[in-house]
Amino acid sequence: MQTIHVIDSHTAGEPTRVVMSGFPDLGNGSLAQRREAFRATYDHWRSAIACEPRGSDTMVGALLQPPTDPRCCAAVIFFNNVGYLGMCGHGTIGLTRTLAHVGSIQPGEHLIETPVGVVGVTLHDDGRVSIDNVESYRYRADAEVEVPGYGTITGDIAWGGNWFFITPQTPRALDIGHRNELSSYTIAIQQALEAAGIRGEDGGVIDHVEISGDAPDGSGARNFVMCPGGAYDRSPCGTGTSAKIACLAADAELAEGERWVQQGILGSAFEGSYRNGGRGVMPTITGQAWITGTSQILIEDSDPLAWGIGGTRP
Repeated sequence: MQTIHVIDSHTAGEPTRVVMSGFPDLGNGSLAQRREAFRATYDHWRSAIACEPRGSDTMVGALLQPPTDPRCCAAVIFFNNVGYLGMCGHGTIGLTRTLAHVGSIQPGEHLIETPVGVVGVTLHDDGRVSIDNVESYRYRADAEVEVPGYGTITGDIAWGGNWFFITPQTPRALDIGHRNELSSYTIAIQQALEAAGIRGEDGGVIDHVEISGDAPDGSGARNFVMCPGGAYDRSPCGTGTSAKIACLAADAELAEGERWVQQGILGSAFEGSYRNGGRGVMPTITGQAWITGTSQILIEDSDPLAWGIGGTRP
């Protein structure tokens, strides 16, 4: 029987499962190399942790790793029900809150290593976490894609740690009661982008679709974000907020240092701002996470679903 120690949290409604111990050794290479070893050799562990019957379509896993950069307090590889993420904003907030929960860090500024670069975080005295995300930028404005059943959809292609297609066009109001219609629509856009060969820079797969509109209460903006794997983001999405801020900056609609309030589909919110970068912006995203549980995941050899629904046995 395999035993994995995990700590669960949620950030503005979106879950994070931090793998503290019990995972196979991925070696001492770069974090990108370790992520490839995870993908190539231990992908069944991903599905065992993130997929049903132990996880769910919304679960984001965060594999804690020793950093290669001595400045960093931790390193992390993010994964979900279908694969691996370069960066995860809500997951970084959840990871930071988890590190504080176990006493690994105290309030103050820290660095965390991710496969797409080093991310700065600030743990505030009140428990909130600010992320200094990787440089974010708009790659292409007003890209058009033909979506069966919906017609021509126009949006920006932007990088915020993951690739996003961001559109203001929506078939329904951005309300949780319309989540099924919004999910079908954004999944259709994902499929149409892939079918048309529309990608990010250097062929990057656009695996997140973000609908962006006004918040119903007039306090800022609201989004609906479809993640890879067919699950919508319950939080305002940290990388999606970063990508949106990059587009606002490119259009001169948000000034350097100006506060941006980004609601998610549940009405929970992140605060964002930016400073100018080399080709884009350096976003800072602030949110809060809460610990929801700590457990030992058990994997019994005789269990036919030991490695997750849809997973394969090693």
